[in-house]
Amino acid sequence: MDNFNKKLGIKIKKLREGEKLSQEKLAGLLKINRISLSQIETGERKISAEEITKLSRIFNVATDILLDLEKDAKVTLEKRKEKNEKPKQEMRISVPQKNLTKFKEVLLYILNKVGSKPNIGETVIYKLLYFVDFNFYEKYEDQLIGATYIKNHFGPTPKEFNEIIKDMEGKDLSKVEDKYFQYPRRKYLPLRRPDMTKLKGHEIEMINEVLDRLSDMNASEISEYSHKDVPWLTAEDGQVIDYEAVFYRTPDYSVRSNSGKDIQ
Repeated sequence: MDNFNKKLGIKIKKLREGEKLSQEKLAGLLKINRISLSQIETGERKISAEEITKLSRIFNVATDILLDLEKDAKVTLEKRKEKNEKPKQEMRISVPQKNLTKFKEVLLYILNKVGSKPNIGETVIYKLLYFVDFNFYEKYEDQLIGATYIKNHFGPTPKEFNEIIKDMEGKDLSKVEDKYFQYPRRKYLPLRRPDMTKLKGHEIEMINEVLDRLSDMNASEISEYSHKDVPWLTAEDGQVIDYEAVFYRTPDYSVRSNSGKDIQ
């Protein structure tokens, strides 16, 4: 039995039980029979890309995170203090309010610039954000967004993304589910322009540099490209990618080797 399918099946079962869904109910939502779902949960049946996309919507979990088998991750945003609950063997990430605001405006800037391109789906956005963050950190030794990225099969994934999207949906952006060359795809369309007062000149310059170089790549191309970057190569599967690793980049990826300018 394939070990990946077995682990993924266990995770799907935990998510189902966490939502208090019966096998029959979840199977109905997936439009498969209960026996097929049972086989998925035991790892006896491979799950299709379409079924993974449906599960991500049902459980409100990004597909990359759903396929990250190392940890159950719960992201919390530091916007208001609520109940003090003790975490139970899960990675909890806090995003300071200042960086949360910056994340939203950078995302809206990217969507307004390149979001209408047919290749710009969720996976490509993940990687654009990663290179914006890590290139900025290498060049200026400071954080632009400062998001937390994990290493998984599809490349760097920002842990905070899903929660931030939920906070922005309907107000700042809209979510569209469609297909790109027969593959399921999730796109985001901006409902407003970014607040440019939240972005500094050298931050905008870095975002533009990344978009100019990488925004024409499709999901497979940019994922493969990210897999050759030193921060991704040196991280353990399923673990957080260390920003400090940018200082060991090869010349092909280093932004310092392309410019000797420092922050003014």
